[in-house]
Amino acid sequence: MISLKQLRYLDAIARHGHFGKAAAQCAVSQPALSMQIQELEQELGVQLVERRRQGAQLTPAGREIARRAQRVLNEVRDIGDFARQSLEPLSAPIRLGVIPTVAPYVLPALLPLVSAGYPQLVLRLRETHTQQLMAELIDGTLDLLLLALPVEHPEIETLRLIEDRFLLAMPPGRKLGGRVRATPELFAHDRLLLLEEGHCLRDQALAFCHLRQAEGVDTFGASSLSTIVQMVANDMGLTFLPEISIGVEAMGGRVSIGRFADPEPSRTLGLAWRTTCPRKEDFVALGALVVEAVRQCQRPATAFVSGRRAREPRATT
Repeated sequence: MISLKQLRYLDAIARHGHFGKAAAQCAVSQPALSMQIQELEQELGVQLVERRRQGAQLTPAGREIARRAQRVLNEVRDIGDFARQSLEPLSAPIRLGVIPTVAPYVLPALLPLVSAGYPQLVLRLRETHTQQLMAELIDGTLDLLLLALPVEHPEIETLRLIEDRFLLAMPPGRKLGGRVRATPELFAHDRLLLLEEGHCLRDQALAFCHLRQAEGVDTFGASSLSTIVQMVANDMGLTFLPEISIGVEAMGGRVSIGRFADPEPSRTLGLAWRTTCPRKEDFVALGALVVEAVRQCQRPATAFVSGRRAREPRATT
């Protein structure tokens, strides 16, 4: 008889490619984990793992069974989530993934709102790129993502929350005569400084400016907006900043901030979760807190924008 324990052990080996690391994740000894895998192989009549000096590698049959096991484990986890949710809203922990261009700006406002409104809720946070977050959501490592939409996947449901406009960050002291348009000509005499590849913000900025090629664009391997802002502050170029970041990144007049002409470039921030997860009501409730946190981030931007006063943030419909 196949047990959930055996499936969890196989899933851990699939994730780590190593018996020792898999055993540590499962809080068991390596011999105990190895014995359970051997019993699973005997039960199924097929070899699942190639045991090597350097680690453990799944056989083709092992990879397919591990994929199916992951689905079973997600369903079991969802059963527990459903039971907990039926007792009290937002009472069970949520493993929340957030992209790096949102986390430093929204979480400081969101966490106090969560503590005040749902003191029993535990948020377990993970910050990394969209692609990695999506993989961890699908395999059940994460429950919920806060990221830029859209995301396209048949197993993922999303909820649009709010529009986050982009502003132009310039060296300190530089002013705009009026609102500018996000065109290639804007960067004819200034370098466009962007985050390294893998950040969705980089791709969005290139698309807004119709810069399909990376010519005239510098990334310098920068992985944070704060690094890019320091470069702009030292007259090394211009960059896009999401409105939620302005209260932090433009603090102290490090850079000048200007708005774009209509239609203003923006991104849609929202939530994403597995369609099979029964906690949609929890996620919608948490989404309402995210909207309030984003609005708190966007309001201070009005003090930093040169020219006309910024408009109120736009909620999505």
